[in-house]
Amino acid sequence: MRTFAFTITLLAAALAAPASAQLADADPAGEARIRWRELIAQAPRLAADLPQNSLASAAPAAVSALGSLIDEALKNNPELRAAAKETEAANQRVRPAGALEDPMFEAGLLNVPVQPLRLNREDMTMKMLGVSQKLAYPGKRELREQVAAKEAESAGFGLRETGNRIVRDVKLAYFDLALVGESIRQLQGNRLVLEQFLRIAESRYAVGQAAQADVFKAQTQLGRMSEELLRMERERPVLEAELMRLLGRRGSAAAIGAQLPQVSDTAFSLAGLQEAALRERPQLLGLKSVIDRNTKSLELAHKEKLPDFDVRFSYGQRERDLLGMRREDLFSLTVAINLPVWQADKIGPRIAESQAMRDQALEVLQAQQNEVLARLRQQIAITEQSRKSVQLYETGILPQARLAVEATLAAYRVSRVDLLSLLDSQMTLFGYEISRAREVVNFNKAVAEIELLTGQRIF
Repeated sequence: MRTFAFTITLLAAALAAPASAQLADADPAGEARIRWRELIAQAPRLAADLPQNSLASAAPAAVSALGSLIDEALKNNPELRAAAKETEAANQRVRPAGALEDPMFEAGLLNVPVQPLRLNREDMTMKMLGVSQKLAYPGKRELREQVAAKEAESAGFGLRETGNRIVRDVKLAYFDLALVGESIRQLQGNRLVLEQFLRIAESRYAVGQAAQADVFKAQTQLGRMSEELLRMERERPVLEAELMRLLGRRGSAAAIGAQLPQVSDTAFSLAGLQEAALRERPQLLGLKSVIDRNTKSLELAHKEKLPDFDVRFSYGQRERDLLGMRREDLFSLTVAINLPVWQADKIGPRIAESQAMRDQALEVLQAQQNEVLARLRQQIAITEQSRKSVQLYETGILPQARLAVEATLAAYRVSRVDLLSLLDSQMTLFGYEISRAREVVNFNKAVAEIELLTGQRIF
């Protein structure tokens, strides 16, 4: 926006005195001369009214607004809340996995004769109460609990990964929205400049100092600028809707404002970030938990070759005999074991399955590690390239483009160039401003990707 203010002010200073003098001699009617002076007089005011914007002044507000949006997303995003409930459910499955099975209670009558149906006729007739408990072979329950604990640990890392991904998505949507907002501001300011150029061209054409082609060219450029502005304004609601989805907002929520952030001067160490990613990336830690879980499952599958136990205790109460003599009560204690004789059909395939699942998890971990390291290299390269591009725009290209506009204005003042050259230089400057903003966004989006890859917050 400072560029457009600079252009209009420069235009006013360059054209005011000479143009007025020339028109005074060329316009017998005086109408075009009056209009020309009015346009020149309005230029400084238009420049003062243009919104001033710079990355330095926008950065603190942008960081603050982005931080509040991230906090809102971490609090209200439905996907994250669902992942939290899934993790809670996985944690609740740990203790039951290693718990004993419920004991069995039994009650009944034993050895009752049919004819006659009496409880005191036979010596072995009794009323029986019993209880039984299944006991797993030592070590099985601990392994089952460890398997469930590793599943819960993996779910916890999945929750962290989901949170980091949502933070990344919020940042990407915010930066895209900021770029659209900055583009709209640049387009609005540039359209004001083009409108001034069009009015000047019309005024000079009215007094015979400019060709009709100048007017047509200015109108064409103004139409293209208006069409691009409409496209950007159509794109803004789409990006706002995506950001609101990530924030968990519903209904007709208020519009979200976004500003361009800064470009950090901090250099990124590839080796350090790769080490941090292998050490702290929740996705990789979750895969390691899956490997540990499958290793425990393999140990448990091998232990299935060993039998489990079923301990039973029962107490039988007998009635007095037909002569009234007392009969002693009886108790029974038995231990039963299962016989794992069908190992080839049941246990062998389970062992092979657990082995295959562990090997598969190892390969997935290796693949994900390679992908993370490669993507880190790519994103660091993007940050370095974008930072250099922004510095080049700010220290070289943009100042030179502004000087080119100034030189074209000076030449236009003495009629050495036509309005087409002036429009071209202005549009070139506008394109550089948009490219600079795009590189700023590319830098910050790459940093957001690096945060996700390493599992660390950088800004």
